[in-house]
Amino acid sequence: MPADVTVLVVGAGPTGLLLAAELQRRGVVCRLIDANAGALHWDRATVVHPRSLEVFESLGLLESFLSAGVKQCFARLHSEGNVLGEIDLSICGSRHGFNMGISEEVTESILADYLRRQGGAIARSSRLVDLRATDSRVLATVERDGVQEEVAAQWVVGCDGVHSTARQLCGIELTGHDIAEPWAVFDVTLSGWPLPYEAIYAYLDEIPVILTALPGRRWRVYLRPSAPESDLLADAAATIRAYYPNVGFDDVANPTRFHCHTKVATRFRSGRVLLAGDAAHVCSPFQGHGMNTGLQDAFNLAWKLALVCQGHCGADILDSYELERRPVAQAVAVSGDEVEHAQTLSDPLERRTRDRDLRAVFADPTARHHEAIAEAELDIDYGGSPIVMGDAHSALGPGQRLPDTIEVRLAGGESCGLHELTRRAGHTALLICGASARDGDLARLADLVRARSDAALIEATAVLTTRSGNPHASGSLAPDAAEQLGVGDVTLLVVRPDGHIGLRADRDHLEALGEYQALLACGESAR
Repeated sequence: MPADVTVLVVGAGPTGLLLAAELQRRGVVCRLIDANAGALHWDRATVVHPRSLEVFESLGLLESFLSAGVKQCFARLHSEGNVLGEIDLSICGSRHGFNMGISEEVTESILADYLRRQGGAIARSSRLVDLRATDSRVLATVERDGVQEEVAAQWVVGCDGVHSTARQLCGIELTGHDIAEPWAVFDVTLSGWPLPYEAIYAYLDEIPVILTALPGRRWRVYLRPSAPESDLLADAAATIRAYYPNVGFDDVANPTRFHCHTKVATRFRSGRVLLAGDAAHVCSPFQGHGMNTGLQDAFNLAWKLALVCQGHCGADILDSYELERRPVAQAVAVSGDEVEHAQTLSDPLERRTRDRDLRAVFADPTARHHEAIAEAELDIDYGGSPIVMGDAHSALGPGQRLPDTIEVRLAGGESCGLHELTRRAGHTALLICGASARDGDLARLADLVRARSDAALIEATAVLTTRSGNPHASGSLAPDAAEQLGVGDVTLLVVRPDGHIGLRADRDHLEALGEYQALLACGESAR
């Protein structure tokens, strides 16, 4: 019996919306369900990181986020009345050297509109109540308005949050621990605020407070309440007015207390059911990685699942989703625990030691750069993945993200970013030639690369040289740009749909290309 739908996505938060939209864009029919009757009117997530902005740029959504949010150009940490240091996001290595301050419900509205433009929709008031898996499909029972319906799907992806029904029905555990100290949040206008507005300010004092900029010169205030029934405004004011006595708190909205957890699912896949976003991992909100990590899950999974649904790759390629994304979730969980511990220290000696250590970190240019990259989520490396391969290189190796700061002079004379040549549903082959490469050899190699590329996997090939005017080239790179990529003679880079390098071949290009395509098709390395 054929399935009613190719993919059933459970949960219409940012992760589920992006996943469903990207599957639809790739021609995979989805059904997206959500238990809520309508869209959220407010939610506490605020920060969209540079890596997520790169993703949105590749989908044509960047301008929507830029117009709806506000730039957060740096994050400054304080303690005991002093500045401990600052993370300057302009040095993170992205063209988008800033976070965007934008409330989660606005992010969801932008993604919901994107989904509609791909032909998708959200089935609201629809709750998953049961899953029964077979070898060829999953039978999902969905309840709406008290009426149950059985939906046959080839695949199910649970994006339904920390209490995920999809995860529970698969018997997958979410292991870790609850964060003992509660959090609280509210929105506010700070009258008399004396510092630059487009920023994040963290105060690691007795009552920790974080200020994140929102549009309209509003702030979202995160804090650790002083007591279970304390006045949240008074708590935050006690910390902030110790630094700036004349600051006023006006138009307070959405005061909310909440508890957090540090947990990661033991598996991200069970047969034909996969997990993404908060269904797979939850962490401290201090660094703002929760929603952004879920968005990266969706962007990683969508192209792989589409290749499987369309019969171009075997289902084993989906194992790489967990192998690539679960270590990221674990690293985020560990990092979140570290900052939770540092934030909530009460012993005066331990607090002084923490402050001294943080000053030392921020005084070191290398450490400051590392902090900026980590904040931007640009430190993710899939080099250990079973579906990346090729020649290791210190400049840019298999599994690493293609930089978005390298410019290309196109054959017609205009310029674009190197990453803009790879904005496709499929892979892109970049054949990059240094000054020593001969034009005739390059032309023959380019023709062979195109001829041997499986069109279902590699959608386009671009040829780039360090010398302008080559009639066989798509464009040219400056010599220092080629050096930044580690190109000497001729290098073949196959860029995955998520912007990471699937293959790097500095020699034996055609043989490597064939091996890489075979690797994708079977989903596991034969090395």
